[in-house]
Amino acid sequence: MGIAITLQQFLDAQHVPYEVLEHKRTGCSQRTADASQVPSECLAKGVVVRHKEGYLLTIVPASRQVQLDEVGRWLEWPVALASEEEVSALFPDCEHGAVPAIAAAYGLTAVVDASLEGHEHIYFEGGDHRALVHVTGPQFHRLMEKVPHGQFAA
Repeated sequence: MGIAITLQQFLDAQHVPYEVLEHKRTGCSQRTADASQVPSECLAKGVVVRHKEGYLLTIVPASRQVQLDEVGRWLEWPVALASEEEVSALFPDCEHGAVPAIAAAYGLTAVVDASLEGHEHIYFEGGDHRALVHVTGPQFHRLMEKVPHGQFAA
C-alpha cells in the first residue's frame, strides 16, 4: 500500500519534503523502529483517544505509552482509547492500526508529547505496516507548531 493518499496530499500541499522508507511488515511501533533501524524515541506514533466531545490524536514516541490520566487532566474530562472500528473510520485510507501521526491531514485535533521536539529526524507511519515517512526535525516542528504540546507519555 505505501503512504496513504490523504497523508501524501497533505504533506505535498504543506510543501513538506519527506522520504518514504520501506521495512518488513510489523505489528507495533516499537517493532517498526527496530525493523527500520531508527531510534524509537524519534518514531512518532499516533494513538486515538475518545472523549465526550469526539476524538483526539495523541502523538508520542514509539518508546513510550500514552498516559490517559494525563491527557484527561489536560482536557479536563476523562478519555479512553478509541476502538479499532472508530480508528478505522477516522483513517479510512490506512491499514488497520497504522495511524499516521499527522492529525491535521485527517481533520483531527491533536496533542503532541514534548519529548518529540528537538530531534534531528522524525519518522511516522505512512498508513500501512510497511512504510515509514521520514521528515527532518524542523519540518516535523513546523507540522506541529499549532498542535498543543505537553507531557502525555511515560
